[in-house]
Amino acid sequence: MTFPVQFTLFGELYHWHYIFELLAFFIGVRLYYFLKKGIKDPISDENRLWIMLGAMIGALIGSRVVAVLETPETLNILTFNILYQSKTIAGGLLGGLFGVELIKKLIGVKTASGDVYVIPIIVAMFVGRIGCFLMGIEEPVYGVETSFFMGMDLGDGLKRHPVALYEMIYMILLLGFFISIRKKEMLNGDRFKLFMVLYFLFRFLTEFIKPYHPLFLNLSSIHWSALFIFLYYYKFITRMVKPNP
Repeated sequence: MTFPVQFTLFGELYHWHYIFELLAFFIGVRLYYFLKKGIKDPISDENRLWIMLGAMIGALIGSRVVAVLETPETLNILTFNILYQSKTIAGGLLGGLFGVELIKKLIGVKTASGDVYVIPIIVAMFVGRIGCFLMGIEEPVYGVETSFFMGMDLGDGLKRHPVALYEMIYMILLLGFFISIRKKEMLNGDRFKLFMVLYFLFRFLTEFIKPYHPLFLNLSSIHWSALFIFLYYYKFITRMVKPNP
């Protein structure tokens, strides 16, 4: 396999990345509506639409801001085009969280709303990462040089950690895990919190095997995003790790 992987259409070469981005969104939305049929949602359909709107706007902003901060040296030459083209799923999740919480306060919804989104998000992220993986080093989801057996030439002749592939494997494990606990009694909202903590733990750790750009204290914007999530959910984390009496 030669990276980036492309396809030919009418004599022109195109990246698969954009196709998989669209597929990720489409499959995620359809899976959400499919799974929603099997539950009694305490939140009205109208409020769900407002919450989804808040999530999308928040994700749009957050994904760009965190992505731009991944390369802080570009802040001096920041343009709208650079801002628009920069995006990261970690920032999208972080921004989406802010957007949802803001909208819920505005419309007066106090019920946790994230559990139903967990499996659709995981599946959508898996599909989207296929496109990232096929881009090789042209998409900043690759690692440093390695002698690890999974090291791959992602387009520059060097064996690197295929971080996008690692994330796809992790998404499969997360999907199996959340399916296995689907009947487990948990507080409303705990599944989403657990997903966020587990995903950002993965991103925090894998960031160290990427050629990241330090933002502050030798940590990248992804590191700081993960630390924020751990702090934001510290009560949940404490409750989860605390042994039952």
